[in-house]
Amino acid sequence: MSKPPRRIVSGSRPTGRLHLGHLHGALRNWIRLQNEDAECFFFVADWHALTTGWQDTSGIRASTRDMALDWLAAGLDAQRVVLFVQSAVKTHAELHLLLSMIVPTPWLLRNPTIKEQARELGLLSGDDDDAAMSQLNYGMLGYPVLQSADILIYRASGVPVGIDQVPHLEMTREVARRFNHVYEKVFPEPEALLTEVPKIPGTDGRKMSKSYNNAVYLSDSEADVTTKLSRMATDPRRVRRTDPGDPADCPAFNLHRIYCTPQEIEQVTVGCRTAGIGCLDCKKIMIKHVLADLAPIRERRAELEQTPSLIDDVLQAGNARAQVAAEETMAHVRAAMQL
Repeated sequence: MSKPPRRIVSGSRPTGRLHLGHLHGALRNWIRLQNEDAECFFFVADWHALTTGWQDTSGIRASTRDMALDWLAAGLDAQRVVLFVQSAVKTHAELHLLLSMIVPTPWLLRNPTIKEQARELGLLSGDDDDAAMSQLNYGMLGYPVLQSADILIYRASGVPVGIDQVPHLEMTREVARRFNHVYEKVFPEPEALLTEVPKIPGTDGRKMSKSYNNAVYLSDSEADVTTKLSRMATDPRRVRRTDPGDPADCPAFNLHRIYCTPQEIEQVTVGCRTAGIGCLDCKKIMIKHVLADLAPIRERRAELEQTPSLIDDVLQAGNARAQVAAEETMAHVRAAMQL
């Protein structure tokens, strides 16, 4: 008998339009996985969006549809993968509740990623992190348990993650081991599918993020992309056209590494260090590649927007397929727990 296909699970929070960071950090990897012998479940994590945005939920539904639109425009195929909305599959919440009963609080308090995110949001200050962590709402503190439920409900064998997300997945593996030990073996321990996720700088040199207002969005017009990247931060030593610089200290050069040919990279490297090329002329070489990369995505997006009901149909069909798979797992969970 042939082995069943690997089951892959991943999701993303609908917190705004998708940008180059999402394209290279997740989407391109998802598209590669859909073309392999794998059963893929990709979901819009709208409940997770509440962990940091519970005060204003007005944009979640619109962002959910917009994210699905970008996914399809970028190349995900709804016939080959399951695209769905987290909150539409209520069994995620049921499993989250049951898993929360067996997860010790110290597991959550020691999670370094939560502390890092809370610090970025200004929720942590001072040196006493443990005291500050106690002020977080449960949704923020306990979201690794919900994330574990998101993965385990489909008995995933693999989860595509960047190296910074490995602690989250290790929590899921610990939860799976604990459940299997306390009750009976229901869950496989999902493996991290580590990929080389390039750091995508924003136009100001920081990590590309909607919250920093430094992003190049997949839905931006050609003119907007050109304007944003033309103004992108460069080596601060190049104050004048005649000042030499170093590509290693130039945020824009990180995009050259992703998009440009080896010959072009050599050309701009020499030109930068000798002041033989100006920053704008250097950026133009990279910009033409970014525009060429985004053009088919933008065109496909425009086509999809002509049929607004298509997104709803895709998500409804995906919700139904995800529900069947999730309910199958929950039947095993309930039996193991004698519920």
